Amino acid sequence: MRVAVIGAGVVGAAVARDLAVRGATVTVFEQRHPGDGTSGTSFAWLNSHDKHPEIYHRLNVEGCLEHARLAAGFPGGAPWYFPTGNVAWAGDPEGRATLERRVTRLDRLGYPCRWVTHDEVGRLEPDVRVPEDVERIAYFPGEGHVLPAVLLAHLLGQARECGARLLFPAVVTAVEPHQRGVDVRLDGGESHRFDRVISCAGRWTEALVATADRTVPMAEATQPGGANLGLLAYTRPLPVRLSRVLTTPRLNVRPDGGGRLVMQGLDLDAGTEADPAAVGDAAAPPADTLIQRLGEVLAGGEFATIEALRVGRRALPADGLTVAGFADGETRRFYVIATHSGITLAPLLARLAAGEVLDEQASPLLASFRPDRFRHAAGTGPVTPARRPGEQ
Repeated sequence: MRVAVIGAGVVGAAVARDLAVRGATVTVFEQRHPGDGTSGTSFAWLNSHDKHPEIYHRLNVEGCLEHARLAAGFPGGAPWYFPTGNVAWAGDPEGRATLERRVTRLDRLGYPCRWVTHDEVGRLEPDVRVPEDVERIAYFPGEGHVLPAVLLAHLLGQARECGARLLFPAVVTAVEPHQRGVDVRLDGGESHRFDRVISCAGRWTEALVATADRTVPMAEATQPGGANLGLLAYTRPLPVRLSRVLTTPRLNVRPDGGGRLVMQGLDLDAGTEADPAAVGDAAAPPADTLIQRLGEVLAGGEFATIEALRVGRRALPADGLTVAGFADGETRRFYVIATHSGITLAPLLARLAAGEVLDEQASPLLASFRPDRFRHAAGTGPVTPARRPGEQ
């Protein structure tokens, strides 16, 4: 089967890999370069920490398990995969109550979580500073993080080894499904015909799907602080010890390899603008705020220097939930994947989509996430921005 994959972020790369491994003839179209969209500005936290409703929680739980299965296929180890857990605590009474409710809910759902003491945190992460007045510290041992660029390299590398072609820059201007196949039209007028097309175009999904006269609405920022915008800070190498994700009252932080850290302060997203130039360089005011916060939670963090500030633009369907399925009804030529939590879900969605496209076997896990739910798109409301730890 000849299959086109549009988009070479982590989701598109995972899809291309699974299709190629299974023997499909795969061509990947990428408009700029691999990982240039959301994948390049992701906190990359593997979790189902605060995912609602329960069907979406279950999908993300399976996504975390799929990462473990993928990593197990590399006998020498998967250098992008760190299932080291997440340590979390709250500050004000509202935050503490929220964390208590979250742990109670997740425990009921069978999600690994437990309360730990200050001493236990010290054994897990000697450089982490938990304020003395924090009475409840939660530990989520089944969570973790990945290094997106390393994961992307391995997915695309395997896809190429199995015969996939990667074309970039290649701007797709239209997808036209019909009974004989599906045509992919490129900027400049060039056209290619395939048996199936899978869109993994991230935040460009809505415009691409519209070229096939279908609707998959995506959340877009109309003003600073939109739900799909997030500010990330990347440090230079720093001699501190941190092996896990930390979600704290004013800062989320994780390792990024080579002694670097990635930080986000969700409250700072409220002023984030879609234009990355609006942030300024690494000396912009948010950098000083984040360094101060890092020093509060990590010994030696106050000596950090920021290498880059980046505005992440999340690929966020209009109702906040994953989209996965055929968008063109009876023709079943044009398959669409669009999702927040793309890092967590990419390997799982790739395996399930490959089965639906190549085997025509519908996955029960995806039954609630089909594109046709947007036929009455007027019923979708705005997505609430994440502002407190664990909400994204």
